[in-house]
Amino acid sequence: MLTYPQLSTGALTQYPVTKRRRMRTAVNGMADGSSIKLADPPGEITEWVLEYSQLSDAELAAIQQFFTNAEGTLNSFTFLDPSGNLLAWSDRLDNAGWVRDPWLSLSGGPGSWHLNNTGGGAQSIAQTIAAPAGYLYCFSVYVRASQPSQVTMVLGDQRAGRTVNTYWSRIVFAANGDSAQDSITFGLELPAGLSLDVYGLQAEPQGGPSAYKVSTTGGVYEGARLRDDVLAITATGVNQHSCTVGIYYAKHL
Repeated sequence: MLTYPQLSTGALTQYPVTKRRRMRTAVNGMADGSSIKLADPPGEITEWVLEYSQLSDAELAAIQQFFTNAEGTLNSFTFLDPSGNLLAWSDRLDNAGWVRDPWLSLSGGPGSWHLNNTGGGAQSIAQTIAAPAGYLYCFSVYVRASQPSQVTMVLGDQRAGRTVNTYWSRIVFAANGDSAQDSITFGLELPAGLSLDVYGLQAEPQGGPSAYKVSTTGGVYEGARLRDDVLAITATGVNQHSCTVGIYYAKHL
């Protein structure tokens, strides 16, 4: 599927980012004049306004090409929320969205969880999301152990060892995955015998971590659309451009 492009820095947009969520309520009028109101979750609409400035010629060309491929408002695409956590159920590691190896026990929660590898080899907990693997991503998590240890962070087909201390600290891994894949996996791998407290697992489409955001549905929006058929561009200097892109996602479409 068509996906919204990243900038040359690896970020999806520039700040500030405006995000609005509109909910819908179904109202049934009764014969006696009263009404019954019920939430209508499929009617939810999420909108983003992305404001760009000082775009290079190459960055602007990528956005223009995306507009051409999407044919304005006609075609849907996958959009990664630049202000959200791409992982679903980030504070519920017991949810079915997380895949856990059989010898990795889980206790605690919600929020902080205790992981214990009772097996003879490495065991992992991971989540795979339907997002372009070739993008630059940042995976981060807060960790703590009873003694200094090593844990492996997994991002697509990339792996990186990180030190876990006896106090809460945030470990971070940023990398590009395999561009030939249409999904990407984020996870933690514990060596045999390691026990670990974890909190705040987060994946973002950028090169560095932002403040942790608890998520339930995740920040991958398949079926998003452009708000406008025309992209207005202002040249502010040599190799510098500004523009505004509106995007919306409606659950019922």
